[in-house]
Amino acid sequence: MPLYKRKPFSLLERPDDLKSDELVFQIRFTKEIFRDYCEYLKRINLYRQRIWTCKSTGKLNLTYEEALVSEKQASEKVQQFPKELMEPVLREVQFSMLTLRDLSSTISAKLQERLLEGTEIYGRKNNRIYPCKIVKVIDEEVEKTQYQVAWLDKDKKVTENAVVSGEDLIKKKLPFARDVLKSFIRESTYRSCPWVLHDKLAMKYGISTNLPEELRSKISPKKRKDKEANNGERKRKKLNNDAKDEDDEPIKYPIDDLLVRPAADDPVFTARPIPSRNFNVPMDCVGDLLMVWDFCSSYSKLLNLSPFSLDDFENALCYKESNIVLLVESYSALLRILMKDDGDYYIALQKKKRKPKITLITWTDYLCDFLELIGNAELAAHISTIKRGHYGLLDMHSKLAIFCELVAHVLSSDIMREKLDEYIEERKALASEKRGKALEEGKKRREKKEMMNSQNGDVAKKQKEKTSSKEQNQKHASENSVKEVKKSEKDAKRVNLDTELTIASIKASVGKGSKKSTDVEKKEADDETNIAQRKQYLEREMEKRFVRSNPLGKDRDYNRYWFFRKDSRIFVESCDHKQWGYYSSKTELDSLMSSLNEKGEREKALKQQLEKRYNKISGEMQKISKEAHRIQMEEEAAVRRSSRVRAPPRENPARAFLKYVNKLKED
Repeated sequence: MPLYKRKPFSLLERPDDLKSDELVFQIRFTKEIFRDYCEYLKRINLYRQRIWTCKSTGKLNLTYEEALVSEKQASEKVQQFPKELMEPVLREVQFSMLTLRDLSSTISAKLQERLLEGTEIYGRKNNRIYPCKIVKVIDEEVEKTQYQVAWLDKDKKVTENAVVSGEDLIKKKLPFARDVLKSFIRESTYRSCPWVLHDKLAMKYGISTNLPEELRSKISPKKRKDKEANNGERKRKKLNNDAKDEDDEPIKYPIDDLLVRPAADDPVFTARPIPSRNFNVPMDCVGDLLMVWDFCSSYSKLLNLSPFSLDDFENALCYKESNIVLLVESYSALLRILMKDDGDYYIALQKKKRKPKITLITWTDYLCDFLELIGNAELAAHISTIKRGHYGLLDMHSKLAIFCELVAHVLSSDIMREKLDEYIEERKALASEKRGKALEEGKKRREKKEMMNSQNGDVAKKQKEKTSSKEQNQKHASENSVKEVKKSEKDAKRVNLDTELTIASIKASVGKGSKKSTDVEKKEADDETNIAQRKQYLEREMEKRFVRSNPLGKDRDYNRYWFFRKDSRIFVESCDHKQWGYYSSKTELDSLMSSLNEKGEREKALKQQLEKRYNKISGEMQKISKEAHRIQMEEEAAVRRSSRVRAPPRENPARAFLKYVNKLKED
């Protein structure tokens, strides 16, 4: 169950006196029942807040429903964890003092380094690669670990036994991701640092539950259980009281969109425009089409594949001929990554003695090798058609399914993971520098404000001192008025001369101060400009290190909105993932934003993301609209042109993909 403030949260029990015909309110994902609508509204508002934590993965800032989905997905992945690896993993986990991240890294490294008995892999013998099976692990103190293996033929029958070193064996990747291992560790333990297995799980695999001497003072499983049993009721009461206190708070907007009701102070919302749905591919293929195109476009440099538009990719897939350069280059780029990864695909090509270079003639052979390797029966049924040179006759679902399989394998390759890890680290460094620049800018603004306040204070102080000095001079002048009358005209002239010199000195001083102030202001303006330019540079660099596309947000009906970097449209995905549409004009974008109600959590977040990217999105849309208008005007002008001047026929834009050239292709 999701955690509330990192602690278990108790659901409300079903009322005992509930009648079968009684009208009640029920929360869909918890099945809790309420008689009072206000109580129902308060509780569901609590569940919609991003204060929940997934118990299995540790993800924070989730809604209750998102945490439930996360736990379900993690549980499904944990159930697929290889059974033969459970015991060695659990032995490493028991009483470990490492953090979860370090523990998972240590276990992965050990499993990758040391092979287990019964594992079927490939090994090198007589400078060739053969399948084999680990019979026994031979540990030697001085030399590296050796293995007794049984060499297998094509029918997996043992031909002979031999002892080989670990360097002669081609180790496979671990059959699970790092996140799956973390979830398995969380599910198998009831506490961390030190990690302690559940008693039933430890007994099942014969793992000792006796604490090491150095840890006895830190934890005792028996005492922990007794303490939880004694304090369980008290904790439940406290959690219920906390939830009750939370429920007693007044409802504040934004709340869940479906709970928002019209009010008199609401602004005038425009009707939401209907998105266009004129795709060339079937509707249930649009999601895969966008995913594959976005991946190829975003990682074009890594794939050595020149980017192409979504329209060109869609039209190329719909074309019935086979050797379309755009598709051939896309397949070849993905297959080359798998060849460089030294994995199962690389081994399969070596066994067939394929050349490392893929050409326009041989690309189908490499594609069929991949389809044979993955073992997908539906896709394998198309191998004969592809080998006969009739790839273009495959239906759209099959073409995109092959692309999706290729992208999935490329994403799991070591080359891709290393690149993504590199991008993530670089993005973190850039984000840190960007935050530093923002803090520096804020600090300078505060210092400037404090300096202005200080200067204003000094001016007021000097004015006060001048006023006081003037009063004293007047008093002194009054006392010596008799003596002043007797002064000679010569003294009076000297005084006038001194006064003129003083005034001139003051004017010169004021001029110097004004010039100095101007220089300071100019320097401050230059500093602010430099900081702004640096922030823009950091944003561009972060955008270059693309990791993945995320939706802009959801509307009140849970429809998701997407904006891809290489296309000017906003795509709309229905909540059931079955329908797709798009907005392509600035007018539609403005109408969409005017239709969003900011009292709802989802639509407020969506509108904020649209406002943040408004200039970029609207600019791209206007650019495409102007280009389309220019082409239309040229076509109309050609029609009105005199028949005596014959103009060359204009190319069909739907066939622009036929001129595609991969300028980034490896030699």
